[in-house]
Amino acid sequence: MVNRVMILGSINVDSIYQVTRFPQPGETVAVKQKSYAPGGKGANQAIAAARSGAKVSFIGAVGADNDGQEMVKTLAENNVDTSKIAVDPDNGTGSAVITVDENGQNDIMVYGGANQAMTTVQLNDLEQELAGTDFIVAQLETPQEVTLAAFKLARQQNVITILNPAPATDLLPELLEYTDIIIPNETESSLLTGISVNDKPSMLQNAKFFKSQGVKNTIITLGEQGVFYVTADGHHGLVPAFKVKPVDTTAAGDTFIGALSSQLSPNLGNFESAITYAQRASSLAVQGMGAMPSIPLAEEVEKALGAQK
Repeated sequence: MVNRVMILGSINVDSIYQVTRFPQPGETVAVKQKSYAPGGKGANQAIAAARSGAKVSFIGAVGADNDGQEMVKTLAENNVDTSKIAVDPDNGTGSAVITVDENGQNDIMVYGGANQAMTTVQLNDLEQELAGTDFIVAQLETPQEVTLAAFKLARQQNVITILNPAPATDLLPELLEYTDIIIPNETESSLLTGISVNDKPSMLQNAKFFKSQGVKNTIITLGEQGVFYVTADGHHGLVPAFKVKPVDTTAAGDTFIGALSSQLSPNLGNFESAITYAQRASSLAVQGMGAMPSIPLAEEVEKALGAQK
């Protein structure tokens, strides 16, 4: 069965600078290579879901500029329904400047533009769009008020809501009440709960905090340590990461979330196998440069999983 996934999120054009190491304050370093790539957390997650076989629709905004036209075209070429992407005449298409060092680590600066100018007006007719949808996924590069309104409508339609609280910031308290699955990394989780993530007991405490706020399922991504999850019935586990040498970790988390939404059963009965698939997709993505260009297709992930057995 093919999952129907709706992504509410950001659309950016990334400028990528490869350096030997990050500069110190006031220091200038040489750039070894410069490139451009389509990106944005929402767009990355949408393409990751689509490339892993989900039927994907997108709610977002771009500017009335060439970057916006190219991003909508890129999403459409990757089998993402772009009919709910608005063109903002007053704000430019979002953009990001990404610096990547020789170890594959990155620093990112983001201009929100049209992403941050989104309003709930864009959600007109969303109830009809949600009919038949399995999951709606959102991040924090678009206004939380819009996400909250969308999640409320999704809850009415029994659509599972997934929140990726990135980049980390204070959340609207009510947003967690309407979140079925939260997927932070360890830093984001610690910032939101006030509990440092450093071992299994602390991860369980993080999940307990989220559950007290209304979130029944928690998935914490831990980079090379793997992924820790706790389900609504209290079942928990650690799925180890696949060991690879990263080239660029920019799309790692987005690939994981998009791939997960494509594989997770709507009854949430296959957490561990879906996480394993998403982990493998993410491990392939970090071995390429750029966000979208490195996101793998389903057959690449399945092949890599098969080779691992």
